[in-house]
Amino acid sequence: MTTETVRTTKGHGHTYDSVLETIGNTPAIRVNNIAPDHVDMYVKFEAFNPAGSVKDRLAINIIEAAERSGALKPGQTVVEATSGNTGIGLAMVCAQKGYPLVVTMADSFSVERRKLMRMLGAKVILTPRAEKGFGMYRKAVELAEKHGWLLARQFETEANADIHAATTAQEILSDFEGKRLDYFVTGYGTGGTVAGVGRVLREARPETRIILSEPANAQLIGSGHAQERGADNAPAASHPAFEPHPIQGWTPDFIPAVLQEAIDGGYYQDLRPVPGMTGVEWAKKLAAQEGILTGVSGGASYAIAMEVAEQAEPGSTILCMLPDTGERYLSTPLFEDIAEEMTEEEIEISASTPGYHMP
Repeated sequence: MTTETVRTTKGHGHTYDSVLETIGNTPAIRVNNIAPDHVDMYVKFEAFNPAGSVKDRLAINIIEAAERSGALKPGQTVVEATSGNTGIGLAMVCAQKGYPLVVTMADSFSVERRKLMRMLGAKVILTPRAEKGFGMYRKAVELAEKHGWLLARQFETEANADIHAATTAQEILSDFEGKRLDYFVTGYGTGGTVAGVGRVLREARPETRIILSEPANAQLIGSGHAQERGADNAPAASHPAFEPHPIQGWTPDFIPAVLQEAIDGGYYQDLRPVPGMTGVEWAKKLAAQEGILTGVSGGASYAIAMEVAEQAEPGSTILCMLPDTGERYLSTPLFEDIAEEMTEEEIEISASTPGYHMP
């Protein structure tokens, strides 16, 4: 006699007044098939946020902090420079709250990101890829000054790291209460995650080592070269160590002021470079062997987590940040070898039964 277990669900026990109430409380998920046997590995999967990335947290806090301070008036336009995820998050928040949004983005970033922002009601202004992240940042500043729009300032605002200290870090503390947490592995874009989580973990879980990563061919922190800054801690120029890399959402061509807090405060214990294509490889392994569909940045962080795991003592617990979903990388190297038409193996499977017809 066999006993079958049928999965059931119970709902959340309450309803939500808007999509914005569903931001945060993303799960820490065990990695079962591609983790070394001597450690426990988990990923904090931010794709569970309603607009699909960790930047939903930042987006809601930027807007609500500006509302509280009076900097954002009803109906006022918001403008921001973004590689995509912050723009998508802001588009969701602005759609719900009724603010027009204009996004500036270098034309090198994936096409599906602009489509997602436009689908959510935003206007997307493309800037030349040759001008890199600093170019799209400068364009956002110009538009804000010209039209009196609110510049979101994700790279400088205190609202960035604050929301990670108040939510992301608290979720980690709750999920690992009474359990080991030896390592927390993350990359950086604005630096909000490592700064906010670092603030909290160094006090609440000082035994947890934070491992920060950046692209191997764009080691801004690793170069030791200080970022040139202007007014309000804004970047004054492109960082000399930057080179274009395939890890979209990671490491713009300047060191954000938000990230500078983590650097100056020594919030992380190790800094490791990772090649972009290694991030692609591990994102594919997470998808095919764990059913976890993350982007190149998630794959890159996980690659470093695997490096850490190989060197960690038996019984160690490692938590790796996965910032977003892989679905916004369809036009990038992550999907370039994924077939659109049937492969030879698929044709063979189809032909194995009667009624086979080539489409």
